[in-house]
Amino acid sequence: MEGGAGGYNPRTPEQVFGDFRGRRAGIVKALTTDVEKFYQQCDPEKENLCLYGLPNETWEVNLPAEEVPPELPEPALGINFARDGMDERDWLSLVAVHSDAWLLAVAFYFGARFGFDKESRKRLFNMINGLPTIYEVVTGAARKQPKEKAHSSNGKSNKSGSKPSRSSESHAKTSKMPPPKEEESEGEDEDEEENGNTLCGACGDNYGNDEFWICCDICEKWFHGKCVKITPARAEHIKQYKCPACSTKRSRV
Repeated sequence: MEGGAGGYNPRTPEQVFGDFRGRRAGIVKALTTDVEKFYQQCDPEKENLCLYGLPNETWEVNLPAEEVPPELPEPALGINFARDGMDERDWLSLVAVHSDAWLLAVAFYFGARFGFDKESRKRLFNMINGLPTIYEVVTGAARKQPKEKAHSSNGKSNKSGSKPSRSSESHAKTSKMPPPKEEESEGEDEDEEENGNTLCGACGDNYGNDEFWICCDICEKWFHGKCVKITPARAEHIKQYKCPACSTKRSRV
């Protein structure tokens, strides 16, 4: 099935990781920025449906593969049946957990199929483990984890050469600027750690210099402007920003 196989068979740990990362990005989009479209497609009145992440960072909701056994491991079956019987956040978290399990199954299916040895499997797992899980991105748990690399992250200089003042920090969410960067004050180590490990609520990637970010005024998650299709110019005219997930929640209430 095209939704399951994606028409591509990676053969090295790096290629398998690239496949994993693409599929993961597609599913993260489905459960965050595209959540309204995903919600609508998971109609409980339809047959057993699955959420597929594709290697090109897109996603689709479709019926499972007809061939037995399937070409690739299949995602969780019947995700649509639980949609209306659960709190939406809990339902999305459940789909995220099953999606994490499916991505690992697909990655290590390729590893077994192409005869990865112990070192290759270890390298693949370490690359995968360097990314937050879909569940962590959807629930925001990734932002609450210990900041193991905080000092190395904060050691990078701000390319713009400017450091925000206290007043600009407090105004960050309303001015729609990127997460505040490092300050030299000794009493702000904890804030610096958090800023150095800020994750995008859509794609799950870390903060990077010279990237425009915007914060949702409802759930207080940060997003890459490009992930939620907001430009700096557009952000200047937004008094209260709602991310796609928070916007759709209120439209269905």
